[in-house]
Amino acid sequence: MPGLRNKLKAASLKSISAPGKHADGGGLYLQVTKHPVAGNLRKSWIVRYRAATGKVREMGIGSFEDVSLANAREKAERIRLEVRDGNDAVEVRAEAKKEVIRARAASMTFAQCTEAYLNAHQSSWKNGKHRAQWSSSLQTYAYPVFGEVAIQDINIGMVMKVLDPIWETKTETASRVRGRIENIIDWATVREYRTGENPARWRGYLEKALPARNRTKKVKHFAALPIDEFPKFMKHLRAQIGVGPLAF
Repeated sequence: MPGLRNKLKAASLKSISAPGKHADGGGLYLQVTKHPVAGNLRKSWIVRYRAATGKVREMGIGSFEDVSLANAREKAERIRLEVRDGNDAVEVRAEAKKEVIRARAASMTFAQCTEAYLNAHQSSWKNGKHRAQWSSSLQTYAYPVFGEVAIQDINIGMVMKVLDPIWETKTETASRVRGRIENIIDWATVREYRTGENPARWRGYLEKALPARNRTKKVKHFAALPIDEFPKFMKHLRAQIGVGPLAF
């Protein structure tokens, strides 16, 4: 009801110091909180409304310093109109944020995220060799598959395409590459360039698709020939027929 709105006066807002919610009407409140240790006050605007589901929502619309009373009332009115149309303002804002994330993600490739990740973590590494190793391994194995793919679009099929050819023949390298891909995708998720599951995660994910490192076949090398047996070996080799012995 109009008579229940516009209770607060702009001239007296600065003097309000009692912690709590101070109603302006129509669901708009000036919220005052006091820091438990420092004792300083923080003021912000919130709007309370009842969504179509019946759930009471609270939505922050800015700090007292950044949003004037008149501006807060305008924002509150827009929220009331959204609710009146059957929309949940909190969900509308969340969807708008997701759209921003999707737009940002569409422009960030795995290669770009890798470079940004390396720049962000370079100071934590003991020497430049770590960066070179990360960069080299990813350029060799990951970039040919999804280096120029948007970070949001990388899926488990792409990760498997990188790991499958080397998992049993270069197990240690493959494991490191997998871990590096996982770290970069995690970084991209935190930076909101990506949403969803990390397709390079091992526990509970890739461990279901790849054998554990300790179960992969080990490359068996022949023992070195003792030096005193070398003349006898060469004599035996020269007696063989075919092109194989010519390699020696």
